[in-house]
Amino acid sequence: MMRAFQFADVSKGLQFRDVRIPRPGKGQVLVQVLATGLCHTDCNVISGKDDMLLSKRPVTLGHEIAGVIVELGPDVTDFSIDERIVSAIAISHPVTLQEVLTTAGIGYDGGYAEYVVINIEKAIRIPDGVTFAQAAVATDAVATAYHAVVVEAQASPSSTIAIIGLGGLGLSGIQLASYMGAKVYGIDISLNKYLPALESGALVCVKSLDKLPGIKFDAIVDFAGTGTTTAAAVTAVKPGGRIVLVGLAAKETTLNTYELIARGVSLKGSGGSSVDEVAKVLDLIADRKIQPLLEEIPFADIAKGLDRLIKGNTLGRLYANPSKPEGLSS
Repeated sequence: MMRAFQFADVSKGLQFRDVRIPRPGKGQVLVQVLATGLCHTDCNVISGKDDMLLSKRPVTLGHEIAGVIVELGPDVTDFSIDERIVSAIAISHPVTLQEVLTTAGIGYDGGYAEYVVINIEKAIRIPDGVTFAQAAVATDAVATAYHAVVVEAQASPSSTIAIIGLGGLGLSGIQLASYMGAKVYGIDISLNKYLPALESGALVCVKSLDKLPGIKFDAIVDFAGTGTTTAAAVTAVKPGGRIVLVGLAAKETTLNTYELIARGVSLKGSGGSSVDEVAKVLDLIADRKIQPLLEEIPFADIAKGLDRLIKGNTLGRLYANPSKPEGLSS
């Protein structure tokens, strides 16, 4: 048996339970989890906002997962025992049901546990020099930001970009935009997030886009998604500019469609990343081009950590090591 944080329904919330250690089937490996990142998506699931994502209940949450292989499925020959791997979320656009079903922590039991089964189609070896914690958060907090900032916002030395929301994804977005040579500005209502954003490459940080009236952005990446943040981006981006929406704090927003059309602004939804993009950000971390800001919490405190995410009381990405003995007390 092992300990795991499971979700069944909103009324019960996240529950710390004893569950059976899973066994890997064909095309799978069993992994001892040595780092699991805490994502705001799990907060939305627990609150009922995004629980329709789940294909089974109860389910062990946690989709940012890194660890070592301890058992191979009957047909697995490309991986070996003791290899260090991460589980890529690997979401394309549009999202398919198959991608959801094969994603740990969403389609089946995930990484808020001591052990997890990983489908080898989404398994990526961790490069030397990358810690388990860095690798775990790279699968979402960094790779999702990479897709949004580099692919969708097209960050380059000639571009000026605003990053709205300076949490785990936003700080990664700042680093990535800066690495690509862009002029990057940070937007967040929490002043305590400004210093890490400035240290990550932001030129200036302010509370809202209207505090930067003289700047017209080539692209604005909205990692907050409060509705008002997306609406404000329509007039802050330059004519012909791009708005990339990642955050899901609000399910709906009201836009000035006249401004959107007259100024030729494009609005693109962006979520997740490909297996190749996860591999790219792992290499960037290995080469020390970017370094995610991390804070470790005890495994037993995952529910408390998710509550901190909801309240905005975090800097960077929280993670836990389920295999630490001190993290297993209830």
